[in-house]
Amino acid sequence: MLTPMTDSEIRSKGAAALVESLGAVEAERFITLILREPFDYTQWRKSLFEGRTIEEISSAAARLREETEQEKPAR
Repeated sequence: MLTPMTDSEIRSKGAAALVESLGAVEAERFITLILREPFDYTQWRKSLFEGRTIEEISSAAARLREETEQEKPAR
């Protein structure tokens, strides 16, 4: 069973995910936008995939993962 993360762990992993996904500058921009504009995250999440089937969402996620893997340098 997974142990729940602390608030500090969530902040740290969230920031790392943003930087990995967007790059440092765009991650900072995203955070600034969230803080500056009124934003209801729950409502946003509800509408994010509205009208799309689970198959469409899954296919889009798989394509994004493939694209991301192709962009990463070999280790």
